[in-house]
Amino acid sequence: MKRTTTPYVAMDPHRCVACWKCVDKCPKQVIGKTGCFLWHRHVTLKDADACVGCGRCVKVCPNGVFFRPDKAVPVRKQDTGFLFRMERLLPVAFLASAVTGIGLHIAGHGLSHEAWHYWGAAHIVSSVLWLLSVTAHAVRHRYWYQALIPERFTNRWRITFALSMLFMVVVVTGIGLLACVEGPNSSTGLWHYKLGLLLSALSLIHVFYRK
Repeated sequence: MKRTTTPYVAMDPHRCVACWKCVDKCPKQVIGKTGCFLWHRHVTLKDADACVGCGRCVKVCPNGVFFRPDKAVPVRKQDTGFLFRMERLLPVAFLASAVTGIGLHIAGHGLSHEAWHYWGAAHIVSSVLWLLSVTAHAVRHRYWYQALIPERFTNRWRITFALSMLFMVVVVTGIGLLACVEGPNSSTGLWHYKLGLLLSALSLIHVFYRK
Protein backbone atom coordinates (compact mmCIF):
# COMPACT_ATOMS: atom_id res chain seq x y z
CA MET A 1 0.00 0.00 0.00
CA LYS A 2 1.39 3.40 -0.97
CA ARG A 3 2.19 5.73 1.91
CA THR A 4 0.50 9.11 2.16
CA THR A 5 2.55 10.54 5.03
CA THR A 6 6.12 11.27 6.01
CA PRO A 7 7.28 12.40 9.46
CA TYR A 8 6.80 15.99 8.25
CA VAL A 9 4.04 16.13 5.64
CA ALA A 10 0.87 14.30 4.66
CA MET A 11 -0.87 14.23 1.29
CA ASP A 12 -4.26 13.77 -0.31
CA PRO A 13 -3.56 12.42 -3.83
CA HIS A 14 -7.21 12.93 -4.86
CA ARG A 15 -6.51 16.66 -5.04
CA CYS A 16 -3.57 16.23 -7.41
CA VAL A 17 -3.98 17.69 -10.91
CA ALA A 18 -0.62 16.39 -12.17
CA CYS A 19 1.11 19.75 -12.56
CA TRP A 20 4.32 18.11 -11.19
CA LYS A 21 5.49 21.32 -9.46
CA CYS A 22 6.15 19.43 -6.23
CA VAL A 23 8.21 16.80 -8.08
CA ASP A 24 10.47 19.52 -9.48
CA LYS A 25 10.81 21.34 -6.14
CA CYS A 26 11.50 18.38 -3.83
CA PRO A 27 15.25 18.43 -3.04
CA LYS A 28 15.38 14.79 -1.89
CA GLN A 29 13.24 13.22 -4.63
CA VAL A 30 10.71 12.09 -2.05
CA ILE A 31 7.84 12.72 -4.46
CA GLY A 32 7.33 10.87 -7.72
CA LYS A 33 4.74 10.28 -10.41
CA THR A 34 2.41 7.33 -10.39
CA GLY A 35 -0.59 5.88 -12.17
CA CYS A 36 -1.11 2.48 -13.75
CA PHE A 37 -3.00 4.17 -16.56
CA LEU A 38 -1.96 7.14 -18.66
CA TRP A 39 -5.17 9.07 -17.99
CA HIS A 40 -4.98 8.59 -14.21
CA ARG A 41 -1.84 10.38 -13.10
CA HIS A 42 -0.98 11.86 -9.72
CA VAL A 43 1.95 12.25 -7.36
CA THR A 44 3.02 9.72 -4.79
CA LEU A 45 5.56 9.44 -1.98
CA LYS A 46 8.13 7.18 -3.58
CA ASP A 47 10.65 7.57 -0.74
CA ALA A 48 8.83 8.90 2.31
CA ASP A 49 11.73 8.19 4.69
CA ALA A 50 13.96 10.61 2.77
CA CYS A 51 11.74 13.61 3.62
CA VAL A 52 13.58 16.36 5.53
CA GLY A 53 10.55 18.56 6.14
CA CYS A 54 11.61 21.51 3.98
CA GLY A 55 7.96 22.26 3.21
CA ARG A 56 8.51 23.16 -0.43
CA CYS A 57 5.79 20.76 -1.58
CA VAL A 58 3.30 22.39 0.79
CA LYS A 59 4.14 25.87 -0.51
CA VAL A 60 4.28 25.08 -4.23
CA CYS A 61 1.16 22.89 -4.55
CA PRO A 62 -1.76 24.98 -5.94
CA ASN A 63 -4.43 22.52 -4.75
CA GLY A 64 -3.52 21.64 -1.19
CA VAL A 65 -2.32 18.10 -1.88
CA PHE A 66 0.37 18.41 0.81
CA PHE A 67 -0.12 19.68 4.37
CA ARG A 68 1.49 19.45 7.77
CA PRO A 69 0.42 16.39 9.80
CA ASP A 70 -0.65 18.65 12.67
CA LYS A 71 -3.22 20.28 10.38
CA ALA A 72 -6.59 18.59 10.70
CA VAL A 73 -7.06 17.70 7.02
CA PRO A 74 -8.45 14.19 6.50
CA VAL A 75 -6.76 11.98 3.93
CA ARG A 76 -9.31 9.85 2.12
CA LYS A 77 -8.76 6.19 1.45
CA GLN A 78 -8.19 5.07 -2.11
CA ASP A 79 -11.55 4.66 -3.81
CA THR A 80 -12.07 1.18 -5.24
CA GLY A 81 -15.85 1.41 -5.61
CA PHE A 82 -18.18 1.86 -8.58
CA LEU A 83 -16.52 5.04 -9.92
CA PHE A 84 -13.11 3.40 -9.76
CA ARG A 85 -14.29 0.37 -11.71
CA MET A 86 -16.18 2.45 -14.26
CA GLU A 87 -13.15 4.62 -14.89
CA ARG A 88 -11.09 1.52 -15.66
CA LEU A 89 -13.42 0.86 -18.61
CA LEU A 90 -12.41 4.15 -20.20
CA PRO A 91 -9.81 2.91 -22.74
CA VAL A 92 -11.92 -0.08 -23.82
CA ALA A 93 -15.08 2.02 -24.13
CA PHE A 94 -13.21 4.75 -26.00
CA LEU A 95 -11.76 2.30 -28.50
CA ALA A 96 -15.08 0.48 -28.96
CA SER A 97 -16.97 3.74 -29.50
CA ALA A 98 -14.43 4.99 -32.04
CA VAL A 99 -14.33 1.71 -33.99
CA THR A 100 -18.10 1.25 -34.06
CA GLY A 101 -18.57 4.90 -35.00
CA ILE A 102 -16.30 4.52 -38.01
CA GLY A 103 -17.95 1.21 -38.86
CA LEU A 104 -21.38 2.83 -38.67
CA HIS A 105 -20.27 5.61 -41.00
CA ILE A 106 -18.87 3.13 -43.53
CA ALA A 107 -22.00 0.96 -43.30
CA GLY A 108 -24.09 4.03 -44.08
CA HIS A 109 -22.48 4.14 -47.53
CA GLY A 110 -23.08 0.43 -48.15
CA LEU A 111 -26.02 -1.45 -49.55
CA SER A 112 -27.02 -3.38 -46.42
CA HIS A 113 -29.43 -1.45 -44.20
CA GLU A 114 -29.35 -4.36 -41.74
CA ALA A 115 -25.58 -4.01 -41.29
CA TRP A 116 -26.05 -0.30 -40.60
CA HIS A 117 -28.52 -1.15 -37.82
CA TYR A 118 -26.10 -3.64 -36.27
CA TRP A 119 -23.29 -1.11 -36.30
CA GLY A 120 -25.65 1.49 -34.87
CA ALA A 121 -26.67 -0.73 -31.97
CA ALA A 122 -23.04 -1.57 -31.19
CA HIS A 123 -22.10 2.12 -31.33
CA ILE A 124 -24.90 3.10 -28.96
CA VAL A 125 -23.90 0.49 -26.38
CA SER A 126 -20.19 1.32 -26.54
CA SER A 127 -20.88 5.06 -26.47
CA VAL A 128 -23.06 4.74 -23.36
CA LEU A 129 -20.22 2.86 -21.67
CA TRP A 130 -17.82 5.60 -22.75
CA LEU A 131 -20.15 8.26 -21.38
CA LEU A 132 -20.37 6.47 -18.03
CA SER A 133 -16.61 5.93 -17.80
CA VAL A 134 -15.85 9.55 -18.75
CA THR A 135 -18.38 10.74 -16.15
CA ALA A 136 -16.66 8.59 -13.52
CA HIS A 137 -13.29 10.00 -14.64
CA ALA A 138 -14.53 13.59 -14.36
CA VAL A 139 -16.07 13.03 -10.93
CA ARG A 140 -12.94 11.38 -9.55
CA HIS A 141 -10.80 14.23 -10.94
CA ARG A 142 -13.13 17.14 -10.22
CA TYR A 143 -10.21 19.16 -8.86
CA TRP A 144 -8.98 19.54 -12.45
CA TYR A 145 -12.10 21.55 -13.21
CA GLN A 146 -11.96 23.48 -9.95
CA ALA A 147 -8.44 24.54 -10.92
CA LEU A 148 -9.58 25.98 -14.27
CA ILE A 149 -9.14 29.63 -13.37
CA PRO A 150 -7.49 32.27 -15.61
CA GLU A 151 -4.10 32.34 -13.94
CA ARG A 152 -3.77 28.58 -14.31
CA PHE A 153 -5.31 28.28 -17.77
CA THR A 154 -2.20 26.80 -19.36
CA ASN A 155 -2.04 24.71 -22.53
CA ARG A 156 -2.76 21.56 -20.51
CA TRP A 157 -5.92 23.09 -19.08
CA ARG A 158 -6.98 24.37 -22.52
CA ILE A 159 -6.83 20.83 -23.86
CA THR A 160 -8.83 19.49 -20.91
CA PHE A 161 -11.41 22.26 -21.22
CA ALA A 162 -11.73 21.92 -25.01
CA LEU A 163 -12.01 18.14 -24.68
CA SER A 164 -14.78 18.48 -22.10
CA MET A 165 -16.77 20.95 -24.21
CA LEU A 166 -16.36 18.88 -27.37
CA PHE A 167 -17.39 15.73 -25.55
CA MET A 168 -20.63 17.38 -24.43
CA VAL A 169 -21.36 18.53 -27.99
CA VAL A 170 -20.81 15.01 -29.32
CA VAL A 171 -23.11 13.62 -26.61
CA VAL A 172 -25.82 16.15 -27.48
CA THR A 173 -25.63 15.41 -31.22
CA GLY A 174 -25.70 11.70 -30.46
CA ILE A 175 -28.82 12.08 -28.32
CA GLY A 176 -30.31 14.18 -31.13
CA LEU A 177 -29.75 11.34 -33.57
CA LEU A 178 -31.52 8.89 -31.26
CA ALA A 179 -34.42 11.27 -30.69
CA CYS A 180 -34.92 12.05 -34.40
CA VAL A 181 -34.13 8.50 -35.59
CA GLU A 182 -32.48 9.83 -38.72
CA GLY A 183 -31.22 7.39 -41.34
CA PRO A 184 -27.74 6.87 -42.80
CA ASN A 185 -25.78 9.93 -43.96
CA SER A 186 -28.12 12.47 -42.35
CA SER A 187 -26.69 15.94 -41.81
CA THR A 188 -26.78 15.52 -38.01
CA GLY A 189 -25.13 12.12 -38.34
CA LEU A 190 -22.32 13.50 -40.48
CA TRP A 191 -21.69 16.30 -37.99
CA HIS A 192 -21.70 13.78 -35.15
CA TYR A 193 -19.21 11.62 -37.04
CA LYS A 194 -16.82 14.48 -37.82
CA LEU A 195 -16.97 15.83 -34.28
CA GLY A 196 -16.46 12.29 -32.99
CA LEU A 197 -13.27 11.94 -35.02
CA LEU A 198 -12.04 15.27 -33.64
CA LEU A 199 -12.95 14.16 -30.13
CA SER A 200 -11.04 10.91 -30.57
CA ALA A 201 -7.93 12.76 -31.75
CA LEU A 202 -8.15 15.28 -28.91
CA SER A 203 -8.67 12.47 -26.40
CA LEU A 204 -5.43 10.82 -27.51
CA ILE A 205 -3.61 14.16 -27.23
CA HIS A 206 -5.03 14.55 -23.71
CA VAL A 207 -3.81 11.08 -22.71
CA PHE A 208 -0.25 11.42 -23.97
CA TYR A 209 0.15 15.12 -23.08
CA ARG A 210 -0.34 14.32 -19.39
CA LYS A 211 3.01 12.57 -19.13
